[in-house]
Amino acid sequence: MTAAATGITGVLRAPQAAHLLIASLLGRLPFGVAPLALLLAARASMSLSLAAVVVAAYTAGAAIGQPTLSRLADRWRQPPVIGGGVALSTAGFLIAAGTPGAAVTIAAAAAAGLGAPPLEACLRVRWKDLVDEKLVPTAYTLDVTSQEIIFIVGPLLTLGSIAVLGPAGGLYAAAVVQLAGAVLFVAAPAARQWRGEPAPRHWAGPLRAARIRWLIGATALVGSGVGTFTVAITGYAEAVGGDAGPTGTAGWLLSAQAVGALAGGAYFARRAGGSSVHRLAGLVGAMGLAYVPLLATPPVPVMAVAVVASGFLLPPVLTEVMMSVDAAAPGGTAAEAFAWIITAFSVGSALGAAADGVLVDTIGVTALGFLPAPIVLGLAAVLLRFGLRSRRVVS
Repeated sequence: MTAAATGITGVLRAPQAAHLLIASLLGRLPFGVAPLALLLAARASMSLSLAAVVVAAYTAGAAIGQPTLSRLADRWRQPPVIGGGVALSTAGFLIAAGTPGAAVTIAAAAAAGLGAPPLEACLRVRWKDLVDEKLVPTAYTLDVTSQEIIFIVGPLLTLGSIAVLGPAGGLYAAAVVQLAGAVLFVAAPAARQWRGEPAPRHWAGPLRAARIRWLIGATALVGSGVGTFTVAITGYAEAVGGDAGPTGTAGWLLSAQAVGALAGGAYFARRAGGSSVHRLAGLVGAMGLAYVPLLATPPVPVMAVAVVASGFLLPPVLTEVMMSVDAAAPGGTAAEAFAWIITAFSVGSALGAAADGVLVDTIGVTALGFLPAPIVLGLAAVLLRFGLRSRRVVS
């Protein structure tokens, strides 16, 4: 690799790197499509509470499926695992699209989540082989940052598909893009040639490593802090209104946080380096402090600036977590370890949103909706600082 091929450009110029990144993003797009698509499709024929159960079934299925499928990939090969998973998930989406009744729809949604191909974890284990060692931190940052595209494009794709195809349109779109992404991913020689690292097997997989358990716990707290923001900003938008109305204001502010994350990812991708416990804990603590100004609930223009700042540190935090996991995972368990981190963040986000919703509804004070984020992020920083204090995670 030439000296000029550095940073993001160096990562994208590496053979097959752009191919695998694009395929992974395409195949993961249903994570930004399915929750809203399932909710709207189910809502056309059942109550809101049952529709919420359908979405929860998908989330629960994915929480189980990602580590399970990633363990199989660690022990075998990526293409058969991805192929089998996407077949199950596609069938689940298509069955749910037929609105066959509440019980079948819930089961189909669970199957769609359970079979979601573990493209994120499968890509993460390949970065060390795809790019120069010095570019691995940049590759992780680019990978993490590019995920914002999923949550920007996903809802738009859902609504556009529903406008064209009706209430089930989002589910058809999820099935198609997931299948296309999975096929494109396994078509890459790097995916077909990869083999899991030969190593002694243990029933607990990467969870037998104490550092992995600490990282999973801290990541769940980070996810819960981020998850509270969606509920809190919705409550804020309802309280202040704005020219765009409550829904429009919330949407713009959510997009503002995504813009902050994209900016943070672009900035840190050029400066990514080694990782340590102190650096990771410091970034998480700083991220918590970045949420504090939101408690002031300022006017919308000022809030938008504060929201951008709150999203800025998420990509470097997740990059540091991934590097730490890569170093701490026992041999032959890397893909599953990454999947547990992904699951911890997702589950933490869902629980954080649910808890914040109860808090806002019970107390009725808009500003308090923003209080849990800095608290749980501070706890995550303490957990990282003292739970992993013995030595550097990555040297």
